[in-house]
Amino acid sequence: MALLLGLLLCGHGWIPNAGGHLGSLVETFLPWYGLAVPVLLVGALCRRSVVATVALLVPVVAWLSLFGGLLPDKSGPGAQLTVVSHNVGAANPDPAGTARDLAGSGADLVALEELTPQATGTYQAGLARAYPYHVVRGTVGLWSRLPLSDGGPAGAMDPSRALRATVRTDRGPLAVYVVHLWSVRVGPSEGFSAGVRDSGAATLAEAVAADRAERVVVLGDLNGTPDDRAFAGLTARLRSAQAVAGHGFGFSWPATFPVARIDQILVRGVQPTRAWVLPGTGSDHLPVAAGLRW
Repeated sequence: MALLLGLLLCGHGWIPNAGGHLGSLVETFLPWYGLAVPVLLVGALCRRSVVATVALLVPVVAWLSLFGGLLPDKSGPGAQLTVVSHNVGAANPDPAGTARDLAGSGADLVALEELTPQATGTYQAGLARAYPYHVVRGTVGLWSRLPLSDGGPAGAMDPSRALRATVRTDRGPLAVYVVHLWSVRVGPSEGFSAGVRDSGAATLAEAVAADRAERVVVLGDLNGTPDDRAFAGLTARLRSAQAVAGHGFGFSWPATFPVARIDQILVRGVQPTRAWVLPGTGSDHLPVAAGLRW
């Protein structure tokens, strides 16, 4: 069992995605397979098996090689710009309170996903004082303390679920994407249904690759983790702020008991100095934040 666990961790990329996206499903929750190690250790000690105990080094080393770098606190001083991304939840019972919490975060940029026609006005009113500049397209929006321009579509992505804007800073322009990829579903017949999400991820990767901006930040609910192979096109071009400057995994969903970080802050041409998760609001997601400099 220890050797099989180690093989799963090392060879997750070999698991085929045909027939229900099994590979993506395994990769979404890949860090949690480490919990099997203490269970197997108890079994090895109960059997007093030296061989079984030594065999556990295989999954331990495999897990640490994948995720050990996320555990230390890598945050540092010197942020010049703070960004927040939050899926505010279509069923959020308190959009006014959520807007108040986000305005009090001190962020320079606030990206919101899953806006509804009924709640958008509430967020606009609640954030207007702290953020004089904003752009909304469909279910996503960006609020800024700094001037915005080019608040239009993000390449060929669904215009109701993605936007691209340019933030004008005193250190040069910053291209910001706000994105909400389609949700995935898990069912006994269709398995891990992620085809539309995967297509959106590929389109986003193409848009970022074609973007000539020197500095790019992607904020949003990607409905997936960076370990999922569906995001290989993005992770090949962008760095995760949480991986570079966070402390731990930074899980963001579901808010009541987070098990995965599907809300992402990805960057190119800027240096993350800190990444963290904000306290919960009325949403089923937790807000995520990062400090950036260049």
